[in-house]
Amino acid sequence: MPVQNVDYTSVNAAEHFTTSLRETGFGVLRNHPLDMDLVERIYEQWAHFFSSDDKAQWRFDPSTQDGYFPPDVSETAKGSSQKDLKEYYHVYPWGKVPDALEQDIREYYRQADALAGELLSWIEAHTPEAVATQYSQSLSSMIDGSQQTLLRVLYYPPIPNDAPVDAVRAAAHEDINLITLLPASNEPGLEVKGRDGEWLPVPSDPGQLIINVGDMLQEASQGHFPSTTHRVVNPDGASARRARLSLPLFLHPKPDVVLSERYTADSYLKERLKELGVI
Repeated sequence: MPVQNVDYTSVNAAEHFTTSLRETGFGVLRNHPLDMDLVERIYEQWAHFFSSDDKAQWRFDPSTQDGYFPPDVSETAKGSSQKDLKEYYHVYPWGKVPDALEQDIREYYRQADALAGELLSWIEAHTPEAVATQYSQSLSSMIDGSQQTLLRVLYYPPIPNDAPVDAVRAAAHEDINLITLLPASNEPGLEVKGRDGEWLPVPSDPGQLIINVGDMLQEASQGHFPSTTHRVVNPDGASARRARLSLPLFLHPKPDVVLSERYTADSYLKERLKELGVI
């Protein structure tokens, strides 16, 4: 079953969206309430930031994980031997942000976090009772008051001529969190792995919003909602000389939330960050 492209304003949006997550781990929303003019402005602003030398002044704090992550500390996907060809900036509600960029990125965080909470309530409402009874608490209460939800500004620079042969913008991986919201990027490249093992390109049509299940929701739902493998491939030709930006919001529960008999949200996150080599 293909990823469903759901009209957010339709009467059956919640049902169709949740079905897509169940069947594929992904869903696409159109006519959603996020301000896409704001997104485009953020892409332009942060492209200048990543192209400047000022970014070094905002290097991340290893103890809090907020701030700028340069290419030399970029993630290495689980099972990969090469770091991803990317750099990024972590924005938390309490974290540091350059003054000139703060107003728009904070407003986007507010909008995306509110929508993410609504989508989580959709998922909760359409979870079968046998699965829902296994949740330690309601999905919506898992994020109530959470300060862990992460907005990441991702910058994939033009592919360097000396890049290792097997290095890619983002190697195949699954997200750690409950769900991820991703507005269409300024460049294509995102692919999702289908159940048949084939890689399928995810459209980057302006105005669309891509949502995927993360490992924490898979863990909490005992596999009912699958965390699907995805990647960002290197472009060919002229596209290889263009930068790519994206703006994923990773919805995280409060640290003490119990996901399963094996994990709390905090223990799961720390295990994965160690695997990624960032702590």
